[in-house]
Amino acid sequence: MNQEQNILTPRRNDQGETIKHEIKKYLSYWYWFVLGIILAFIGAYLYLRYTPKIYSSSAKIKILNKTKGLELPSSAFVFNRSNINLENEIEILKSYRIIEDVVKKLDLTVEYYEEGNILTTQIDQFPFKFTKTKSNDSIINFSSYKIVVKANEFQVFRGESDKAIVIPNHNSYNVNHNLPFELQFEHPSQVSASVDKTFLLKFIPVPSATRKLKSNINVNKLGKDSDLLTLSYSSQSRSLASTTINNVVEVFNNDGVTDRQQVSKRTIDFIDERFKYLAFELDSIEIGIKDFKKSNNIINIETDADLGLSQRTVSENQVFEVENQLVISDLLSDTMNQSDSDLLPANVGIDNANINGLISQHNDLVFERNKLVTSAGENNPTVKILNDKLASVKSNIKTSLNSYELQLNATKQQLVRKNQKYAYQVSSLPLKEKLLRSRERQQAIKQSLYLFLLQKREEAAINLAITEPSIKVVEYALSSGSPISPNSKNIYLFALVAGLFLPFASIYAYNLLDTKIKGKDDVTVRVGNIPILAELPRIKNNKNLVFDNPTDRSVQSEAFRILSANVNYIIPTGEDAMGKVIYCTSTIKGEGKTYVGINLSLALSSINKKVLLVGADLRNPQIHSYISKDKNLQGLSNYLHDDTLDWKRIVVKGFEKHPNHEILLSGDIPPNPTQLLTNGRFETLLNEAKQVYDYIIIDTAPTILVTDTLLISKHADATIYLLRADHTEKNLLEFSKNLSDSGKIKNMAYVINGVGSNKSYGYNYGYNYGYGSKN
Repeated sequence: MNQEQNILTPRRNDQGETIKHEIKKYLSYWYWFVLGIILAFIGAYLYLRYTPKIYSSSAKIKILNKTKGLELPSSAFVFNRSNINLENEIEILKSYRIIEDVVKKLDLTVEYYEEGNILTTQIDQFPFKFTKTKSNDSIINFSSYKIVVKANEFQVFRGESDKAIVIPNHNSYNVNHNLPFELQFEHPSQVSASVDKTFLLKFIPVPSATRKLKSNINVNKLGKDSDLLTLSYSSQSRSLASTTINNVVEVFNNDGVTDRQQVSKRTIDFIDERFKYLAFELDSIEIGIKDFKKSNNIINIETDADLGLSQRTVSENQVFEVENQLVISDLLSDTMNQSDSDLLPANVGIDNANINGLISQHNDLVFERNKLVTSAGENNPTVKILNDKLASVKSNIKTSLNSYELQLNATKQQLVRKNQKYAYQVSSLPLKEKLLRSRERQQAIKQSLYLFLLQKREEAAINLAITEPSIKVVEYALSSGSPISPNSKNIYLFALVAGLFLPFASIYAYNLLDTKIKGKDDVTVRVGNIPILAELPRIKNNKNLVFDNPTDRSVQSEAFRILSANVNYIIPTGEDAMGKVIYCTSTIKGEGKTYVGINLSLALSSINKKVLLVGADLRNPQIHSYISKDKNLQGLSNYLHDDTLDWKRIVVKGFEKHPNHEILLSGDIPPNPTQLLTNGRFETLLNEAKQVYDYIIIDTAPTILVTDTLLISKHADATIYLLRADHTEKNLLEFSKNLSDSGKIKNMAYVINGVGSNKSYGYNYGYNYGYGSKN
């Protein structure tokens, strides 16, 4: 294999590689995502387990035509549906009056709950007999009771009181108490299923219960052009939700039926009042005829039918009809003095289409006004407009009646004049016969009117008995099989998203705030074309930082052998056979330059190269700590200071198994390391060492802290610049790049030290490195 391929040269990443890198970066924390999903699903399960279940119930109704009921619709109704105002019907459905009737009918002033260890759930009734002894109107304040079922008794707690009211034998009917209800288990077999259970009982005033139900009832149109309404209600109890919706529909229908029955009831009341006067008048006329015949000794009057009498008879019939209309007009005029909001009798026999139409229009306006007053009040602008319309219609009725009576009187006068003419022709008839016939005519008028009103009363009674419904129930209340809240699918989906998002957000925030380099990708995007020689793995066992065995095949030794091979490719090639000088430096302290310098020198020594390791960090020497030598041994600083000292005499052997490896320690820490490194002796040392060794590895000082390394950088054939994963700040890369770009450091290449297994490349020379703790 060509080892040159192991040199990591920076290149521009395309978008696909960037995305792949980001995905791999998050996948390395897969266990956090798994843990997040597990915790999120556990939280979702607990939330669903201990959150009250809400069920929805809905019904569909159709509003029927108020005027036609269930009859076949007319063409006018088919092409004009404006007589059904669904918005008004919705307001009536949700009106306080309707909802209050439902509350009282279902006794919704009482709420029942079963208390669990964590969750308290509303139920439609207790598992034992419960009888409320307090009327709804007597419930003026909120109150609650806690009922605990024991093996032989009920324990009742009022409100927050700790003092129990004990009801032995599960029967409150045999105990004197002041509770507003009675409790009893009707069958002893029911007790065992409820022992040690706790139930809650709440009393709610009628206004509060009405407002609560009113706010929870939803009524909507099924479609834009539909006559159907959808009613929905949500509750913790399926049966309670369905029962409530069905009762709202029933109360609303009964209310509409009651409105339709008002006209028939008003007609019957009007006719009953008129019956009293007609019966009295009819009795008076009959008594008058009887007295007249008796006083005049009349048994039978024979009349001769001639032409004059026939004409007179026709005229009298016409007078009879006119007078009949006048009587009905007078009766109707008497009813016009009532309130504008009262209904007028319809179809009482008046022979005038205009008056009958105005009466029907008046009654329709009365219905509309009464409906609107119920939901909107007397001061509603629409009510006031309807009041004005009623007054106007009633005025028109009075005007029409007056005109009709004037017309009848004029007709009657004409007929009377004709009758007088005919009377002259039959003047031979006795005066007694004339008087008798006058009385008989009055009797016939009253009798025919009485029979007519009796017929109308029977018709009104029939209409009252068979009043059609105001709505058609398309679909009775149906409760949802599964709860609408909480929605388990949405909760688990949200838990899945949260379980993925929270670890992702945490990792993203951590990476966003983490300014340390992690691996080569963090370096390549910032350093341009400066090569990266190697990524050195993080070693778990810090005790074996130096491989002193040349045949060692550990992860560490293989990594440094690869580094030693890659170093040769950045050293300038030449014809001379002199040794090569390689600097090991870094930006700050602690990036591993001494560690890398030692192991690089050992790697080169293990391939039978003569290597000299020089400790040129005179301010903070560390090489002695790796070979267990005294810090105060003579070394480089002593050589630079003493012109008479030969450096060859002070080199030491640090590793027995590396005979070609020698070390020149840093020596005593001088007060003036910069002056010593630039006095010319260091260059002499390197020139002499090149004659003896194949490689001279120089451990130098950090570049950002002191200028020592920069002052002697010109003597290096190559410079290894150390970076350390999770230690070197990303913003420090710009500093090292500037040193290379400006030529202050020659042939610089990066080595990234302490890279974790999830960030570095594997070294596939018969090994697959799993990197451990950092160095």
